[in-house]
Amino acid sequence: MRRQWKAVVAATSMLAFACWSAVGVVADTYPSKPITLIVPWPAGGSTDITMRAMADAASKDLGQPVVVENKAGASGTLGPATLRAAKPDGYTISQIPITMFRLPLMKDKKVTWDPINDFTYIAHLSGYTFGVTAKADGPIKSWADLISYAKANPGKVTYATPGAGSSLHLGMEQIAAKAGIQLTHVPFKGGAETNAAVLGGHTMLQADSTGWRSLVDSGELRLLVLWTEKRSKFWPDVPTLKEVGIDLVFDSPWGIAGPKGMEPAIVKRLDQAFKKALEDKKVVEMLDSFVFPVRYADQAGYLKIIEEVQKTEKEGLEKIGLAK
Repeated sequence: MRRQWKAVVAATSMLAFACWSAVGVVADTYPSKPITLIVPWPAGGSTDITMRAMADAASKDLGQPVVVENKAGASGTLGPATLRAAKPDGYTISQIPITMFRLPLMKDKKVTWDPINDFTYIAHLSGYTFGVTAKADGPIKSWADLISYAKANPGKVTYATPGAGSSLHLGMEQIAAKAGIQLTHVPFKGGAETNAAVLGGHTMLQADSTGWRSLVDSGELRLLVLWTEKRSKFWPDVPTLKEVGIDLVFDSPWGIAGPKGMEPAIVKRLDQAFKKALEDKKVVEMLDSFVFPVRYADQAGYLKIIEEVQKTEKEGLEKIGLAK
């Protein structure tokens, strides 16, 4: 699989000059009609709201509407999977969640797509801010406290997540392995339940995205560590995993892609529009509102991110016994 990705990256580099020289020509003809952006989540959620803001901003640059179409289901894979039947003309694209790479690696999961060969990746845009929290008045005051307690009490540290096999579950198991500690997972149905679990003392920790934000800001929960590449401007005193000695960035990265076989110049045109959209005032406000970190990468960079994602996803699934 690594050889396949190296071949894809190499081919992308070889096409770079052709892409740049063709952009001017394509810009005169593409796009000539509205573009459909598939959002594989229900309308009204944080990702949907943010993607709609990005679509509006990209529309201004492209000179044609970018119309959001919600196709939710199958853990965010139903919508992107339909790209396999779409024309590679740049008029149908989709947000690509991490589950597009996770599900093909899971045992007892049959999928209809090949994440390496069935899509044209356009640009990586963002991810989610994950973190580990503890009850503010509890015994765990820092990440160092957690490591010390866990090493002295193997398996006694419990943590809540929004579900078995979720990004949070996989991430915590990889963190535990790298830190040399043993933790006990307690799955729940969502962030509201995980908040209640740690506040009520039913679990010692919670691993989740920013559903804990208001509780951290109010002082009810203590944010021990963030899984992002850099510290957050909202919690500048909270270290990242790398800063506490765990070489891992885990933020469920996502970007946009189209059907297999898109022209490089069209890919470049869309890349430029969505890169510019990340700087739009409304988009910045939405990203800040949901604490989505900006993590832009062009097509070649996105392919490298995907290669790393597949590696870490496989390791995490093997750790919890869900890998093929």
